[in-house]
Amino acid sequence: MSKVLVPLADGCEELEAVTIIDLLRRGGIEVVTAGLKPGIVRASRGVQLVPDVTLDVALQDDYDMVVLPGGMPGASNLKDDARIVELLKKMAAAGHYTAAICAAPMVLAEAGLLDGKRATSYPGFLEGLPGVTVSDAAVVQDGRVLTSRGPGTAMDFALALVEVLSSADNRRQVEAALVRT
Repeated sequence: MSKVLVPLADGCEELEAVTIIDLLRRGGIEVVTAGLKPGIVRASRGVQLVPDVTLDVALQDDYDMVVLPGGMPGASNLKDDARIVELLKKMAAAGHYTAAICAAPMVLAEAGLLDGKRATSYPGFLEGLPGVTVSDAAVVQDGRVLTSRGPGTAMDFALALVEVLSSADNRRQVEAALVRT
């Protein structure tokens, strides 16, 4: 079974965070949520999220993927945390997946993971960055980096993560149970 780390920062976009966590778990993928600091994380719309562990505890383990929820100032809080940037670099160097949605692809850019890559984000967060080919697609995968645009694409993003970590068949099963159509 794949294991995924979802760091939660104050100001994260709750719809994205919860959708990612929920759909990955529906797909049978182990998800660890980690707060940048101890205690409750207050998301961008005031929803209170309770992480499984702190980031310091989470960093003692290994993961197949790290997924960054967006939202502001959540994405900025992730970008400003040296532990997150170092983790992303370590994950990429080891050939593991990194993923981000909404404003959080800027954290991938900060770690140098979007150089020479195609990516997407919430409008305005990647435009003008050298070496990044910005797309307006809902979900973009370039190698082992996945990005997505925002709250409205969170379900598509999470389903793409299920497929990458598991299988297209598992994605179809998870999606069918959601009754999207």
